[in-house]
Amino acid sequence: MKEMIIYFSRSGENYVNGSIRNLSVGNTEVAAGMIHELTGAPMFRLEPEVPYAPDYNTCIEEAKSDQRRDARPELKKYPDTLDGVEKIYLGYPNYWGTMPMAVFTFLEKYDFSGKMIKPFCTHEGSGMGSSERDIRKLCPKARVEKGLPIHGADVNGAENLIKRWL
Repeated sequence: MKEMIIYFSRSGENYVNGSIRNLSVGNTEVAAGMIHELTGAPMFRLEPEVPYAPDYNTCIEEAKSDQRRDARPELKKYPDTLDGVEKIYLGYPNYWGTMPMAVFTFLEKYDFSGKMIKPFCTHEGSGMGSSERDIRKLCPKARVEKGLPIHGADVNGAENLIKRWL
């Protein structure tokens, strides 16, 4: 297994093009699925032990609080190993200008020496934020490639964008 897709995504109430919509599949998971279809890489979903609230406004307040406290929420499970994985497609929504803190938890658990990390991020106007810089800081021995920001509202039509980035 040379490649792996590791992502955090949130279904349910989400902010999409200026309004709150109920998504059966989170935008980042949609993008991760496209990367899976194009590469065949296995997918692993990062899920916090204590999930964010289903209500969007409560969720964003929880996410903001996590970030202010520099929290490291425990995850339900972790990949058994990253041995043999050379390239990681790391996906997440932009939460308050960077990754959700659960992604920080994951990145601090493993040694990414010699691995390539290709970040992709869904957002509603804020792009990658500081996430690429944050990944480089957390994984100084990894090669962090240029990230792919995907406008969440346009994720269902992002396959060509993703193909070019791959």
